[in-house]
Amino acid sequence: MKENPLEILNALGQSIWLDYIRRDLIAGGQLRRLIDQDGLRGMTSNPAIFEKAIAESNIYDQDIPEMAPEKKDVKSIYETISQRDVESAADEFRPLYDRTDGKDGYVSLEVNPHLAHDTKGAIEEAHRLWAALNRPNVFIKVPATYDGLHAIQQLISEGINVNVTLLFGLPRYRQVAETYIGGLEARVAQGKPVKHVASVASFFVSRIDSLVDLMLDKHIAEGGSEPELAKRARGQVAIASAKMAYQIYKDVFGSDRFKKLAAQGAQVQRLLWASTSTKNPDYSDVKYIEALIGPDTVNTAPPETIDAYRDHGKPEARLEQDEKEARSVLERLPELGISIDKVTQQLKDEGVRKFVEPFDKLMETLKKKSSE
Repeated sequence: MKENPLEILNALGQSIWLDYIRRDLIAGGQLRRLIDQDGLRGMTSNPAIFEKAIAESNIYDQDIPEMAPEKKDVKSIYETISQRDVESAADEFRPLYDRTDGKDGYVSLEVNPHLAHDTKGAIEEAHRLWAALNRPNVFIKVPATYDGLHAIQQLISEGINVNVTLLFGLPRYRQVAETYIGGLEARVAQGKPVKHVASVASFFVSRIDSLVDLMLDKHIAEGGSEPELAKRARGQVAIASAKMAYQIYKDVFGSDRFKKLAAQGAQVQRLLWASTSTKNPDYSDVKYIEALIGPDTVNTAPPETIDAYRDHGKPEARLEQDEKEARSVLERLPELGISIDKVTQQLKDEGVRKFVEPFDKLMETLKKKSSE
């Protein structure tokens, strides 16, 4: 019998997580099967996932009107629904969390996306969500905006687990890793333990190619210089960025600064590959899993990508292969008139909007369903 490729990922040091949540997945036993049969080791959610789950199913229709009189506003209804699902999923993963001594078995819940540029508001909401969930194996997701960095360091110093989301650029990733270390150092200075403080840095992948490929195609179509370079870079910038991020990870968490914290039990902040479903049908549907397999990393993928990898994935530790080529791809983008820093800034701004818009749409859906 063919060995399950998803389980081989675990043997190679990578944890596979599910980028999806819905009540029937948990209540119907499918999540438990994914954990037991595929070696699933965690779960991520975001406002867009909850919007789809609530708007496109009738699973929550009975609960919503019943909550309306007591909850008073639709945000409270959303929080109750999302927290219940995250709590239930976290309870399914709790044995894994205990067995791995806090390395895996996490479920993420995001702060209100409208707080992406509000440090104080993000900290306050993270406090509230952390207390409400009341489980050690949850992450509070905070976006890696400039204001978000301040919130992240404060939360880590308080022992609150953080999934740093919406990461696209390498300079910002380095800032995030150092912010995590700064939070741990502040905690140590207070005489508090760091052993069970956890964090992941969610580096978004496929969206980079979606934007850069359009720029490369335009460059080629208009007869720009270095057409062969443009063709070579097509579909490679996202993976090259991720590979360079991993080199930063090794540098930061291999430093003497972090080793002092590790001696007190601190965990590394693992890189988590997000946005790993393939957007371009010309590319393999497992492109952003196959190329990014490496030790101490996480890949969170939607159900269809998980299914595809189970069916025809070919796991091998490739994350540190072709590092020289990856570096060259990024270094030569300016020759094609492309600034990767501008690209990643645009993606971050768009990423915030892509969470705000479904969140607002969900509020309208809840308002309608609560009055039915």
